[in-house]
Amino acid sequence: MNNRLKVLRAERDWSQQDLADRLGVSRQSVNAIETGRYDPSLPLAFTISELFGLPIEAIFSRD
Repeated sequence: MNNRLKVLRAERDWSQQDLADRLGVSRQSVNAIETGRYDPSLPLAFTISELFGLPIEAIFSRD
């Protein structure tokens, strides 16, 4: 799954740790999601979309 997480995070000048803290996950989880090695669970994807104020489809897309 492709995602815009790194771009959205950079637009807010957040580090991976900043985003991880806001999501309640580890920095390694954020890195794995950003690099496409890990697809977030549906609840986490909803939390990410709420945090950025965007629909899930605006953040995540199929390969």
